[in-house]
Amino acid sequence: MAEQLKRRAIIHLDMDAFYPAVEVLDTPELKGKPVIVGGIRGRGVVSSASYEARAYGVHSAQPMITATRLCPHGIFLSPRMSRYKEISNQVFEIFQRFTPLVEPLSIDEAFLDITGSVRLFGQPAEIAKVIKAAVQEETGLTVSAGVAPSKFVAKIASDMGKPDGLTVVPHDQVREFLNPLPIEKMWGVGKTTRRALSQLNVRTFEHLSRLPVETLEKKFGKYGLRMHLLSMGMDDRDVIPDYRAKSVGHEDTFPEDILDLALARKELLALANKVARRMRIHGVAGKTITLKVKYSDFVQVTRSTTFTESTDDGPEIYKTACHLLNKTAFGKKAARLLGISVSQLSQPGSERQRFLFEADKQNRKRKDLHTALDHVQERFGEKGIRPGTLLEE
Repeated sequence: MAEQLKRRAIIHLDMDAFYPAVEVLDTPELKGKPVIVGGIRGRGVVSSASYEARAYGVHSAQPMITATRLCPHGIFLSPRMSRYKEISNQVFEIFQRFTPLVEPLSIDEAFLDITGSVRLFGQPAEIAKVIKAAVQEETGLTVSAGVAPSKFVAKIASDMGKPDGLTVVPHDQVREFLNPLPIEKMWGVGKTTRRALSQLNVRTFEHLSRLPVETLEKKFGKYGLRMHLLSMGMDDRDVIPDYRAKSVGHEDTFPEDILDLALARKELLALANKVARRMRIHGVAGKTITLKVKYSDFVQVTRSTTFTESTDDGPEIYKTACHLLNKTAFGKKAARLLGISVSQLSQPGSERQRFLFEADKQNRKRKDLHTALDHVQERFGEKGIRPGTLLEE
């Protein structure tokens, strides 16, 4: 396995501040200015910010009101998803020229396995340079690249030299590259995990790699072993071309552990609506709803139920999640994370229509309502419209 990983060549490509960069591309007078894309009214949030705006502390998922305070002279724009998708298609077409093994992670980010492309296009670093040049020449945008023997290391590497960066990590220099990095660079290590690791005197990848696996497993369960392997750059996941999501989900880790049932239900309502909207954006519905609970002691449980018919309805997903929550130890044990996912996905309409007459009319009304709400959120941001329960501070 180790020898096979040495021979692999993975590139992680990440467009630089993609949404603002497209806006600057279409409106050149915005160049050099702090451009902020997101829900620009009410309780909207930042989708993406240019590097000029990031210098003021603006970042994605930040409340727009905070971004306005940090950067009052910023240029605030609503997202133009159709335009972003148009440019994204051009970028991914370039990626496909060098390998069929392209795994999209989002509209502006992908893994490429170029192991089999070396003989045709040259060494991995050279392939990355050619891809970067082609993207800039054909779209006018820049992309940062990380080249490494694994997906994990390549993704970290691509972030090192942004914007327009290229970082190459040879297989025999993986440990040298990772060792000095702060532990928060690792996937899944948030504030709570970082505090727990700090109590074990772990602050860098090297510290983590030297910690006994037994200690990590006792403290963090299976994730402890996973962290240990990643700290040494060991990641054998393949690049999966033409990736199709098997589930749609969302989860939140709380700043403080929660024990109150009313607060948990409020969180589940927000999660259910996010998941449902994401499903409708991708044109899918699902039959199996899964609730994920991670307790304060890092023990994680899931509870699932499967319906006979698919759904993309937020209230229905929320009601089911609340029922599943009753089947956990929540209330007796505090939770640090809640998550909802929906699987067994299919396209609405691909199943036999069972709604007749009045029931069918009600179903169409609900679908029309979802469409209207989605349009409002597309224009004004995720918090542009939401259940009254979620308006409470």
